[in-house]
Amino acid sequence: MQDIINREGKGIILATAIGIISFFLAKYTPSAINSVMIALILGIALGNSWKVPEVFSSGISFTSGKLLELSIIFLAFAINYTNIAKIGSGSFVAVAVVLFVLLLLTVFLSKRFNFTGSTGWLIGFGTAICGSSAIAALSPSVTKDKEDVAVSMAVVNLYGTLGMIFLPMILLRVGMGANDMGLMIGGSLHSVGNVAGAGFTVGPEAGEAAITIKLARVALLTPGLIFINFLINRKTAASWKDHFKLPWYLIGFILITILGTFVTFPESFLETMESIGKIILTIAMGAIGMKVSFSKLISSGRKGLGFGLLIFIVQLGMLYGFIKFI
Repeated sequence: MQDIINREGKGIILATAIGIISFFLAKYTPSAINSVMIALILGIALGNSWKVPEVFSSGISFTSGKLLELSIIFLAFAINYTNIAKIGSGSFVAVAVVLFVLLLLTVFLSKRFNFTGSTGWLIGFGTAICGSSAIAALSPSVTKDKEDVAVSMAVVNLYGTLGMIFLPMILLRVGMGANDMGLMIGGSLHSVGNVAGAGFTVGPEAGEAAITIKLARVALLTPGLIFINFLINRKTAASWKDHFKLPWYLIGFILITILGTFVTFPESFLETMESIGKIILTIAMGAIGMKVSFSKLISSGRKGLGFGLLIFIVQLGMLYGFIKFI
C-alpha cells in the first residue's frame, strides 16, 4: 500500500481534487448535469490547457483504471430487482424487448459506422440502460482507451439532457395518457435525473410512472452486461466457458445484485454504498478527462453524435410502437 501511495499519490490527489470541486459545483447545476459529468469536463479542460507533469501520470492512470473498476462494485448496491415487479408485465415486456433489441442493434450498427474502438458499444449500452453508470460498468471490460469513455459519456449525457427538455413538449402535443408518457420517458431517457426532470414536467402521475419504469430498467443492467459481453466476444470465444470468464469487478457486481434480491439491506447502508460508488466514479472521471485529447474528442465525437442520435430515435420508436399497437 505504501508503494502505491509513493508511486501514484500525486496523480490520485490531483484527480481527487477535481472530484471534490465537481461535487461542490454539482450543487449549483441542474440535476441532469451531475458531478460525474462535471469531473469529466474539468479533467478534459485541465489536461488540454496544462501539460500535466510526468510525476502525475502514473497516479492518473491508476485512478482512471482501478478506481473506475472499484466504483462498479459499490454501484451494484443501487440495483433492486423488486422494481421490475412494480411496473406490470406489459410494461416490463416492452422495456426488456426494447433494451435487448437495442443492444443487438448497437453491436450490429457499430460495425456499419466503422467505429475502430468501443465508442459505439458504450454509447448504445448507455442509451439502452442508465447513461453514465452503464458506461462505467461496461467500459473497463471492453476498452483501455479513455477517449472512448469520454466520447460516449458526452454523447449520452447530451441526448439525455435534450430529451429531458424536448420529449415532454412532444408527448403533451401527441396527447398520451400519463402512464404511456411515463413509459416513453422512463423507458428512453438516460439518467434518473433526466427521467425525473421530464416526467414531473408532464405531471405528478407521469413522473411517478416514469421513475418506476426507469428503476426497473436499471435493474436490467446485470443481464444487459452479460448479454452485450456475449455479443461482443461471441466470435473470439474458443468455447462457451469463455463467456463466463468475466473480470473480477463484473463478477462482484453480478453477485452483489443477486445477493440484494434475497437479502434486505438497511436503507442507510444502501445509501452509503451508492454515495461511495458515486464519489469514486466522480474521481475516476476526473482522471479519465485528463487523459483525453480535446482535438481527438471533437473528431471522434462527430461520428458518436450521429450514432447516439440514431440509437435514441430507434429506442423512442420502439416504445411508441408498443404503446400504439401492442
